[in-house]
Amino acid sequence: MDLHTLTQFLVVARLEHLSRAAEELRVAQPSLSRTITRLERELGTPLFDRAGRLRLNDAGRLFRGYVERSLGELDAGRRAVAEAVGEGFGAVRLASETFLAFTGPLTAFKRAHPAVEIRLHQASVEEMARRLRAREVDLCVASQPLPVGDVESVRLLDEKVLLGVPLDHPLAGRASVRVEELAGLPFVAAGQGHWQRRLLDRLFAASGLIPRVVCEGDEPTAIAELIAAGLGIGLVPAIARRTAPDTPIAWLAVDDPACRRTVTLLWNADDRLPPAARLMRDVLTTWDWPATHPHPQR
Repeated sequence: MDLHTLTQFLVVARLEHLSRAAEELRVAQPSLSRTITRLERELGTPLFDRAGRLRLNDAGRLFRGYVERSLGELDAGRRAVAEAVGEGFGAVRLASETFLAFTGPLTAFKRAHPAVEIRLHQASVEEMARRLRAREVDLCVASQPLPVGDVESVRLLDEKVLLGVPLDHPLAGRASVRVEELAGLPFVAAGQGHWQRRLLDRLFAASGLIPRVVCEGDEPTAIAELIAAGLGIGLVPAIARRTAPDTPIAWLAVDDPACRRTVTLLWNADDRLPPAARLMRDVLTTWDWPATHPHPQR
């Protein structure tokens, strides 16, 4: 069992597809299949179910957790040594579902610490959790619970989520609206699993309704622009009203106390963050989020 084998196992476990894993790893599929078979033989148990589509089984999921943590520790060790011997101040790796409204704190951080490299990763909550467990990222910013174990967290922002409608929409002159009034109206929404879509589904389910989604995408920051283009209406966090004030849409409150989101910063609880990540954590946790503007504070 070597690092090469373990790295290949993680890719197969993530994709649950040998040919796609072989393509990503740039190896021959028969060679990759033999590697996984040898690993299973060494462990004395199958790691995948092979009836039909390849699926990670219980033993595979158990083993994957240990491999992710082990390889993550090795990478953390490499970074710590590089920083200790003076090979640069290092880098900070930050993951989030969206980087809407991050311009201000990131610009402020870069001005204060120009030698630090910032690496951004846009990912779903499931992918962020995997990357955090594997120590592929230092910090995560999420608008919904992160399915990961021992972490520490700080709340960055708690805000209303508003309804955006085109300026010529019949609701445009209203100050607020009830969820029941939105039944049957076309919605522009983020894809399944994103916090905006989950919030939309929860609000409608509480009223015994199902939202009519006519435009679904993986780029949440485009929702306001698509609303302005007349494709439908949609839920938009209140911070977007401040960061993109020129977007030509009307904003309405939703008469439901659950129409809110909480933005949280998370990191592994062992508190062995690299120096650059600690600096980023300090900037994000002290930033004036309720008053966030597209430009940094002065």
